[in-house]
Amino acid sequence: MRNLIRFLSKNSFIFLFIFLLFISFVLLVQNNNYQNSKVFNSSNFLIGNLYSTVNNVNDYFNLKEVNAELAEQNARLQTTQISTFSKIYGTTVQIRDTTYAQKYIYTSAKAINNSTNQRENYITLDKGSLNGIKSGMGVVSPKGVIGTVKNVSENFCSVMSVLHEKNAVSAKIKKSGYIGSLVWELGNYRVAQLKDIPNHVKLNMGDTIITSGYSSVYPEGVAIGVVKHFDLLEGNNFFNITIEFLVDYKKLSHVFIIKSLMKEEQEELEELNDVE
Repeated sequence: MRNLIRFLSKNSFIFLFIFLLFISFVLLVQNNNYQNSKVFNSSNFLIGNLYSTVNNVNDYFNLKEVNAELAEQNARLQTTQISTFSKIYGTTVQIRDTTYAQKYIYTSAKAINNSTNQRENYITLDKGSLNGIKSGMGVVSPKGVIGTVKNVSENFCSVMSVLHEKNAVSAKIKKSGYIGSLVWELGNYRVAQLKDIPNHVKLNMGDTIITSGYSSVYPEGVAIGVVKHFDLLEGNNFFNITIEFLVDYKKLSHVFIIKSLMKEEQEELEELNDVE
């Protein structure tokens, strides 16, 4: 306290000068329109920039919440798309006054763990049985196929990635409609192989590969990748086709878990064929 008094006493003339300068400035501004307008405009400019900066900082820290909200909105939009419905054929029968019955429901989720360099790669998502998630459900992202739900706890689930040596996806060439099996044969996480495409099919570099819809896991038409390379060995009846994934599996964030409302019915019917 004594040092503070000594400091103020020692610099009293400086503080007095600053005080008088401030009073002079206030009187100048109050009694001159030109200076008054300049100060007013400058203060508005500074305050406006300050508010803008504060808002930008707040927006940055709210990005996580905003992204989660956008993911939920996207899930609702995906669920209402016509591709999630299957047509009920018939000229006289209508169900709930519509010719379509909903076939898929999309639930948004966030990847919280992921591997791409193992023989059997898995992804952990932040949704579980409390959210209606069950084993066998498909998982996609806005860019393409991700994998299949394997194990489920109350709040989390693990997904067998497309980058898993035992996970095969029924796929087809979008342009020609020919169907094959997509498998990942280790190594590069950006590419996979499309099997069982006959040698008479016309192929082009860059052809789009999508899900076939034959599986009860994924809807038809979900993007997978594009043809990166293909060749045909002499005497072979099928092409060797390399597909480049559209999804970068090292950058996974928000995804969608797909619930097929008709999966059990389809699987029960197909099991009858095995019994016979």
